[in-house]
Amino acid sequence: MRFVASPRLSRLKPELWPMNNTVTIDVREDIRAGREPFSKIMNAAAALQAAEQLLVIAPFEPVPLFKVLEKQGFRHTSKAVTAGEWEVRFIRQSTLTSQDSTMAAASQVAGGDSRLDQGSVMEVDARGLEPPQPMVRILETLAALPVGARLQARTDRRPMHLYAQLQDRGFIAETQEQPDGSFLTYVRRG
Repeated sequence: MRFVASPRLSRLKPELWPMNNTVTIDVREDIRAGREPFSKIMNAAAALQAAEQLLVIAPFEPVPLFKVLEKQGFRHTSKAVTAGEWEVRFIRQSTLTSQDSTMAAASQVAGGDSRLDQGSVMEVDARGLEPPQPMVRILETLAALPVGARLQARTDRRPMHLYAQLQDRGFIAETQEQPDGSFLTYVRRG
């Protein structure tokens, strides 16, 4: 059952929203087991309805996630519940805010020029970053990828967790190991 909020409810602080419109993702066990929860969180965020919020329970404050979801039109509140337990609530902003964020991301990725030509290649160098930052940076760039453009990403590791995310978003990728031990992944729309 999904809860639909009234316009008055949408102006309330996230922590005041009724709990029956909250999708909860507890990633503490995933992190303890060494599993990357990024895909789980992003899939849940993508499936949210307009009046729903996402509650992420984590063993630490997931600060890098804030910017990723902000660029997708979410705002957040976070609080430490106990030592080693954080609750972070994400609520989707209006469609206009999301479009503004996407345009800003495109401008930032393209070095200030979001008017990429069709057939152009956007490059992401994610070498030297710790997981999940390479995947986050690649997915942020893809969110702003113009129609007809392609992405070329350089990483220290083969981006195994990225492939399912790309497939879910309608992209095709091919990765090649480079002579220096890094990996070059070519991404295009499917």
